[in-house]
Amino acid sequence: MKFGLLSTTALVVALAASSASAETLRLLTWGGYAPEDVIELFEAETGHTVEVTTSNNEEMIAKLRATNGGGFDLAQPSQDRIASAQEEFGIYKPIDMSRVDGAQFIPSMLSATATNTTFDGEVFGLPHVWGTSGLVVNTAEASQVVDYTDLCDESVAGDVSYRLKRPTLIGFAHAMGLDPFAAYSDLDAYQGILDQVEETLIACKPNVKTYWDGGDEIKNLLRSGEVVAAMAWDTGGWQLNADNADITFVAPASGALGWIDTFVLPSRGRADDAAYDWINFVMRPDIAAMITNTAGNFTAAVDGDAGVNADLKARYQASFDQASIDNIKWYPPVPAGLEALEGATLDRINAAN
Repeated sequence: MKFGLLSTTALVVALAASSASAETLRLLTWGGYAPEDVIELFEAETGHTVEVTTSNNEEMIAKLRATNGGGFDLAQPSQDRIASAQEEFGIYKPIDMSRVDGAQFIPSMLSATATNTTFDGEVFGLPHVWGTSGLVVNTAEASQVVDYTDLCDESVAGDVSYRLKRPTLIGFAHAMGLDPFAAYSDLDAYQGILDQVEETLIACKPNVKTYWDGGDEIKNLLRSGEVVAAMAWDTGGWQLNADNADITFVAPASGALGWIDTFVLPSRGRADDAAYDWINFVMRPDIAAMITNTAGNFTAAVDGDAGVNADLKARYQASFDQASIDNIKWYPPVPAGLEALEGATLDRINAAN
């Protein structure tokens, strides 16, 4: 009887301690990044509760600015929206890497995010969900298109499409052997790169069926066969591949252009324990796969594709071997004045005969 009483008492003490340490995690994130089944597993395993607010980059920063970094315990802006927002508004707190299982993250993505979210010598972001733009190709018609500049080859004249937007300038620059991101800190050097890309894209105009604006538009052009190769997003290519095995996303030889949505800690968050527990939980391969199956994009978790829907996993693996992942060109924060230069370049390309 004494043994049973002691056991019961110990259990009550343990439950009380667990309850005392449990927190409510107020999560500011994108749709699909915190599926209900993932939340249920997390709450059952940790004792924490989760409150989700879905948003986008602009709204996340606006909400955190309005509260001076309060109201939420974990947020998920894109990596290029962190260092500049921290410098201007001070709305985040640094990541404590001693509380993060860094081995769960794909090293190249962890490193890229650390570089792009560092301010005053401290890292403010960790990678979570990522995606890319690159090439979507009808391989039966244009298998020779393996890099952005191949869209200008005479073999696909009149049958290609891309947007007149900054990713096209950056993608072509990389394919031409230039490094636009390295020139971000020198506007004159960056203008020199833009001038070279402008010349190439003006010469390429006869190849372009149309400059597309929306995702549905380019998917319809590829689906109908009016376009056989395009610069577009990975998920769009995989969606087309589900209907036509010849069409798929191709990671360009010079590197796909990558975005990463992150984990950041708002400066006045109250539940850091729950926030770090959530980060370590969702980066487990089994949980990462559940998020990918819901969101459609892959995560920065090592082996996070192992439990993904077989069809989506096959399309992803066909597009990205490890070398292609390591070759992704991750967008860094955009300095002031850069987009004005790009806009003027795009206007001249559009107006050229």
